[in-house]
Amino acid sequence: MAEVLLFHHVQGLTEGVIAFADELRQAGHTVHTPDLFDGRTFESIEAGLAHVEEEGFEAVAERGIRAAEGLPAELVYAGFSFGVIPAQKLAQTRPGARGALLFYSCLPLEYVGPWPDGLPGQVHGMDSDPIFAGEGDLEAARALVEQTSSVELFLYPGDQHYFADRSLPSYDEEAAALLTRRVLDFLSAL
Repeated sequence: MAEVLLFHHVQGLTEGVIAFADELRQAGHTVHTPDLFDGRTFESIEAGLAHVEEEGFEAVAERGIRAAEGLPAELVYAGFSFGVIPAQKLAQTRPGARGALLFYSCLPLEYVGPWPDGLPGQVHGMDSDPIFAGEGDLEAARALVEQTSSVELFLYPGDQHYFADRSLPSYDEEAAALLTRRVLDFLSAL
């Protein structure tokens, strides 16, 4: 079974993020869900982004990096949207990473550096999501897949950003079920 460090999106550690972590736990995996916002959640992406901007993007991302301290090196790093920043950074720079799960976002390799040889990963996003497909994440994901044979890109039909968070109106039950099945298959293969 895998041990996962899962980072939430800018709306915070929502009930939907916790429910996703619980699904992984029910399959036998250990999942850590650090709360980078000290219990605060936000009603919209815009409100969450305003909070992150107020706190400082780098400062909040650094909290995520520090969340790995004291945990084993052999982790799968996972993140939803903003949570991809610390997840991908740790996966690419912390020795011992077992995998990376990047939901709704993907950083260009220039941001973090080269992808570790053989590090397995998955990127998940909707093909018409104005954030994922419209702000460069899809292009970054395609570039990552082209540069390594160990990362898969999964596109889902639709235009929602947080489609796997069952506590939000953007939830897409069918796409979320497929994403979860793919993630569980990924984790069981490690």
